[in-house]
Amino acid sequence: MTALPAPVQALLVIDVQSAFVTGKHAVPDAPRLLDRVTDLVAGAREAGALVVHLQNDGPAGAPDEPHTPGWELHLPVRPGPAESVIRKEEDDGFEGTSLEDELTAAGVRAVAVCGMLSEMCVLATARRALELDFRVVLPHDAHATYDIPAAPGISEPVPAAMASRVAEWALGDEVEIVARAEDVIFTNTGTA
Repeated sequence: MTALPAPVQALLVIDVQSAFVTGKHAVPDAPRLLDRVTDLVAGAREAGALVVHLQNDGPAGAPDEPHTPGWELHLPVRPGPAESVIRKEEDDGFEGTSLEDELTAAGVRAVAVCGMLSEMCVLATARRALELDFRVVLPHDAHATYDIPAAPGISEPVPAAMASRVAEWALGDEVEIVARAEDVIFTNTGTA
């Protein structure tokens, strides 16, 4: 039996925006992703952990173009010192944002990461968190991406689930991958 990871003080909810979980741009199995992320948010709130929603500002015409319906965060945000929204323009949620300062100010040393897209924003943000010496827990069932189309002469299509698993693998042995979101344990940051 695999031991559960030590508790984390924060949850990073990456790009859970309406365009990516509803309609024609939804990731495969979006209902499962939303269920797991909703449970993580509830668990973090209940424990008094910090919850940070990262919101991507896509370019004009993109499904996540700012101030369009697809750009809106899909899950409700509970305003207060223990929950915030940070807008970003890069895959790495730390790049050009206040994320590191917010985590540090709250005394956070360990984070759980969830959301999308696995091989882009989830990977880049988790990698940067590791570089900044945060402990990172990544629940396998709480991040997602799209199927990767075939590349003539290179590969057949790559299913989304496989692309997500490769993103986990690319983070190396420093990240703590757990099979289920329900295995993530949160603890209070003192900001609630």
